[in-house]
Amino acid sequence: MAKEVEIKFVVENIPALEARLRSVGFRLVTPHTHEMNTLYDRPGGDLRRRGELLRLRQYGPTWKLTHKAGGTPGVHKTRVETETTVGDGEEMNAILLALGFEPTFRYEKFRAEWTDGKGHVVIDETPIGNLAEIEGEPEWIDETAARLGLDRKKYITKNYAELFRQWKQRTGSSAQNMTFAECGSVEVAAKNLET
Repeated sequence: MAKEVEIKFVVENIPALEARLRSVGFRLVTPHTHEMNTLYDRPGGDLRRRGELLRLRQYGPTWKLTHKAGGTPGVHKTRVETETTVGDGEEMNAILLALGFEPTFRYEKFRAEWTDGKGHVVIDETPIGNLAEIEGEPEWIDETAARLGLDRKKYITKNYAELFRQWKQRTGSSAQNMTFAECGSVEVAAKNLET
């Protein structure tokens, strides 16, 4: 089990952030890749009530099953994360359903991953806006944020489900999932799938 420590922040200009990452010693590890995530829970929402998450993710051709324990409040989002690669995502979905879990929320994005060898910065193009995550040791996160010109007041520790709920409240959207099709960004999805 590993401890995940991260923060998110809003990205106004992706090319400018990419240029800044290069200038401070980061290199691109994974280019702009489509990612689809499905969260599962028991009927009644036991995991959500405990602040836990069970996720099946397809990132390009790779599938991963992840459990995240309840987080520790603070400047950074910190939680225990257990993750494993899955050979067949459809079969894993069938197993979860057979065990009594049900899909509760889907979200997609296009993600690019960067590293300086000590931690990661990922840039996510999502249906509700562009965000980035800085993941690593707490001190490294703060140092990296400073190198990127990010004020600590801009740190976001909410997960995508929470950010989506806030976006729905602001926009009045009836979307149930954070997908390009449901959020009205079909043209963006089509454009990104072509690249």
